[in-house]
Amino acid sequence: MTAARRPAAPPGPAGRRPGGPVRTVGRVLLGAALAFAGTGHLTFARQDFQAQVPAWVPLDPDVTVVGSGVVEVALGTALVAAPRRWRPLVGAVVAAFFVAVFPGNVSQYVTGTDAFGLDSDAKRLARLPFQPLLVLWALWSTGAWRTFRAWRAGRGAPRRAGA
Repeated sequence: MTAARRPAAPPGPAGRRPGGPVRTVGRVLLGAALAFAGTGHLTFARQDFQAQVPAWVPLDPDVTVVGSGVVEVALGTALVAAPRRWRPLVGAVVAAFFVAVFPGNVSQYVTGTDAFGLDSDAKRLARLPFQPLLVLWALWSTGAWRTFRAWRAGRGAPRRAGA
């Protein structure tokens, strides 16, 4: 007796499958980068990450860094290993995580805190636009954006002009 197989997803634009090799490589690279950063939170870059914790965070900076490091390792692992049906959810959670830690990057710029070689306001400011790119990368590489749009279309949500 053989297990029933799901039919392959129909080709998307330009004949590409939704989970094509470019998205897969992007997802795996993002997962590896997150896991590496999380490992850095727990080991060799712990003090630099502590310098990024805004003063208004009500937890000890070390607790914050260790907690976020554990989360980053878990999210990175999930990006690499999650079954296909869970990838859009994982992507949405990773995107939300990137949004949640963005205030730390802004705080580093506003307070002029040196860490990770970001030793000038120009370098700290230049880093900020990369966080939204990480959000988009997480949504794109996991199919989360596509899944959200399909869900929204199926619910009959009103469409914006040009969307």
